[in-house]
Amino acid sequence: MSRTAEVTRNTLETQVTVRLDLDGSGRAAFATGLPFLDHMLDQVARHGLIDLDIQARGDLHIDAHHTAEDIGITLGQALARALGDKKGIRRYGHAYVPLDEALSRVVVDLSGRPGLEYHVEFTRARIGDFDVDLLREFFQGFVNQAAVTLHIDNLRGINAHHQAETVFKAFGRALRMALEADPRMGDTLPSTKGAL
Repeated sequence: MSRTAEVTRNTLETQVTVRLDLDGSGRAAFATGLPFLDHMLDQVARHGLIDLDIQARGDLHIDAHHTAEDIGITLGQALARALGDKKGIRRYGHAYVPLDEALSRVVVDLSGRPGLEYHVEFTRARIGDFDVDLLREFFQGFVNQAAVTLHIDNLRGINAHHQAETVFKAFGRALRMALEADPRMGDTLPSTKGAL
């Protein structure tokens, strides 16, 4: 069964299209107008082995808030669509990722319930021209639409770029684990409720 999706979101503020293949090889293409976010999304694709194509146009003359949030929203919608009935998946995933002095932990549950615990204290407010507050907005939009529980903890770090990169690499790795087929599950849904 193909676990792919294409979702387009058009608002007065943004136009976002996300194409993904959950069983890809990590191929990525981005044109969002936010180079730093593109760099972070590339980490998700590469470390999650998800083929990911995101094209976005937004009201960047105002700021990057709407674009970053709507990319998260659209990515979440695409993930939910591609996942289908969730039968036979591991459901849970976790990863610790270091980069020099920085270390982050991400834990995900493809639970069908949106929840975000985000604990990242960046050492500065901007990475280049990118406002680090927008990373939380991206993840909140993603969680709300993907209906997943996501815990993100940056455990240490001095360099803000390293902090962000460890978060996104760990996010990709945790997703990869949760999305994998569990051969022992067969065609069973990983829930005692009978629904996710």
